[in-house]
Amino acid sequence: MLTVWAILIDGFIYASWLFLVAAGLTVIYGVMRILNMAHGSLYALGAYAAASALGWYYSGGGENLVMAFAIIAASAILIGALTGLAIERGILRLMYGRDEILMLLITFAVLLILEDVMKLIWGTTPYFAYQPYAALGRINIDVLTVSRYDLLVLVVSVVIGVGLWFWLERTKIGKILRSIIHDREVSEAMGVNVRRMFTITFMIGATLGALAGGITAPIISVVPGLGIEVIVLAFAVVVTGGLGSITGAAVGAVIVGLARATSIHTMPELELFIIYAVMAGVLIFRPHGLFGQVIARKI
Repeated sequence: MLTVWAILIDGFIYASWLFLVAAGLTVIYGVMRILNMAHGSLYALGAYAAASALGWYYSGGGENLVMAFAIIAASAILIGALTGLAIERGILRLMYGRDEILMLLITFAVLLILEDVMKLIWGTTPYFAYQPYAALGRINIDVLTVSRYDLLVLVVSVVIGVGLWFWLERTKIGKILRSIIHDREVSEAMGVNVRRMFTITFMIGATLGALAGGITAPIISVVPGLGIEVIVLAFAVVVTGGLGSITGAAVGAVIVGLARATSIHTMPELELFIIYAVMAGVLIFRPHGLFGQVIARKI
């Protein structure tokens, strides 16, 4: 029973982190049909920005935990929104209407560029921002000890998931975006400024990616190559759940998270294998993912 409790707690905590990482990626693909390889670099930018800002705050004598969380959110959101705007306006806008494979290669090139830019700015020395993680301490759940910061990540993930659902289902902009997802050409003919919606969508997706990095910064050491590791896991989640589906990203994150936790507590040598085994198993029976929709090709 103790092992089951550990699997459930670890699985849902890891799933919440996976959803944070994958949410922006699936939003961008759902609306723009761009598989954004640069999403991992946006995550890394958010982590570096949050770690640097927290370092300056604590080195200056800051001790307020609420202020530290505000710094994490502000720095990640700011760098995510600005970088997303620059990528969309400076590169992607010139390429709309091209083949999806070409767009994939373009965003991969952006990833490589951003990885080198981060090395030029922050160097190759690891950055640590452990203070908020340590300050929250740990809590006992039955006989298990869990970090309060990890539980906070779980809560933030749920809030962001509900917020994305409300935004897409209950707001005017969300309904416009869903009309673009359904039929881009008809939406444009009805007077929707599709390019403006693309800019908003990419900025939101980039901000979500950077925010995920900022939230994760106190848990890890922020090092070069961080974004490349993350984008592989994010792809596994969104492909399992279905590209472009927020619900799919959430369900995919839970499945992958629980599968990984089960492997760690029973067969730790299969930790990495099990993630891709789950993805492959789903795709065998559901080639478009659990919640993916088949899109008819227009001739």
